Formats: sequence, C-alpha cells, structure tokens
Amino acid sequence: MPQQLPPRKGTAGFARQFALAMELPFLLVGGVVAGGLLGYLLDRWWHTKPYLMLLLGAVGFFASLRDMLRRLQKDDPDKPSNPGR
Repeated sequence: MPQQLPPRKGTAGFARQFALAMELPFLLVGGVVAGGLLGYLLDRWWHTKPYLMLLLGAVGFFASLRDMLRRLQKDDPDKPSNPGR
C-alpha cells in the first residue's frame, strides 16, 4: 500500500493571501474610477465642471478604502471578531 503524504497546511493560506493582494489594488482604483466617472457625467449634465467629479472621486476613494480595510480585518485570523458590530 503506497504511503500518503500529509497535506500541506500553508498552501491554502498562501493562495488566499495572494488572491487578496491581487484584488485590493483593483478595488481601490475601481472606486475612484467609478466615482470620478459618475461625477464627470453629472458635471457634463449639470455644467458644474469639475466639482462633482472631484467630490465623487474622493467619495469613491474613501468608500473603497473602507471596504479594503473591512476585507483585511475579516481575513486576519489573529484578530478576534467583534460581535457587537
């Protein structure tokens, strides 16, 4: 009977961390682009250039930053989860 090797424990953790590291820059840039594009379109419609583009681009940045920090906190196994939040 062939002897089976024990499964590697670090492979799944590495793959999850690598996937998260590849996702986060796109998440951050996507929020800024989506907010800026929406602001640009509203600026063209209401003739308020460039105020809404800058405002909604900043809102998109902070929303994506908040989502990025939430995902990093959820992925951290050492940090205890807060059931009150």
